[in-house]
Amino acid sequence: MRERLLRAAGRGDGLGDKPDYALVGIVRIPESETSPTRAIGRRVLWALITLFVCSLVVFLDRHGYRDAKGGTLTYLDSLYYSAVTLSTTGYGDITPISESARLINVVFITPLRVLFLIVLIGTTLEVLTERSRQAIKIQNWRTRVRNHTVVIGYGTKGRTATAAVIADGGRPGEIVVVDEDTAALEAAAADGLVTVRGDATKADVLRLAGVQHAAAIVIAANRDDTAVMVTLTARELNPRAKVVAAIRESENIHLMRQSGANSVVVSSETAGRLLGIATITPSVVEVVEDLLSPEEGYAIAEREVEPSETGGSPAHTKDLVLGVVRDGTLYRVGDEQVEAIETGDRLLYVRQGERG
Repeated sequence: MRERLLRAAGRGDGLGDKPDYALVGIVRIPESETSPTRAIGRRVLWALITLFVCSLVVFLDRHGYRDAKGGTLTYLDSLYYSAVTLSTTGYGDITPISESARLINVVFITPLRVLFLIVLIGTTLEVLTERSRQAIKIQNWRTRVRNHTVVIGYGTKGRTATAAVIADGGRPGEIVVVDEDTAALEAAAADGLVTVRGDATKADVLRLAGVQHAAAIVIAANRDDTAVMVTLTARELNPRAKVVAAIRESENIHLMRQSGANSVVVSSETAGRLLGIATITPSVVEVVEDLLSPEEGYAIAEREVEPSETGGSPAHTKDLVLGVVRDGTLYRVGDEQVEAIETGDRLLYVRQGERG
């Protein structure tokens, strides 16, 4: 059964074999926002610099030009000639007559004219070159993306999980969202995340998201069967990544575990349990929400053991320790296995939130 599911997942669209320019529209790399006023101002500045350089060159070679009104060119005449030349107006009242002036026009002023026009019509050219620019960005991103977080599904669970990762120190540029819904991908892009459009049960799509190099994979699919398929495929591509998944029904926990998930959250039962507790002790729910919000009040965190804590009891540390992680296994405080802290252990503790 496992092999059949993996074979089905492997039948992708051959995205891994496509050139980078063919991935434009499938992969989207976030870019810094620039205000229209600033963009226009920058282009105007470059146009003025180009005009000044051109007028300076003409003025230095002013004896090689002929003015219809007679006399030697002044700097104002040079500036006027540069303006009408760069804009391709060319009235003809000032013309280069010496060989040096004509040579300078060919090898220097003509390129400046092209640059000037590029600056003036930069918006149009930017649209025309956007696809090539995106292809280059995709290529650069694919060669350097490592140890990032991949989020499958950007619904309520996916957005909340991403916000928690960022609040705990993760950088938006190191989070990749995979979804088929255009609106969800637009929301993720607006949050500064890298997005990949496609079916996450397909191996090619996950490879495109860099799952094989990811440090963590968050599976927030809308259906449990989809979550199982994605987990199987992701674990096959990356045996080392930390895979965490959310499912709706507790009866599917063993399937998720067998598929390779390190942690499984049953969303419906967790929500139902909190609802039941809230009817009796609503303050408990408030504390739980507080612990799950790193930016406020208190938060649950994990840290390395300090040298002075080695050999002591977890209950006697400076922090409120909830558990000890040893060799990848979590032990609660009070378990016989962790009566004494050892070198290499990690402590799960309650810390003060950022705005607490």
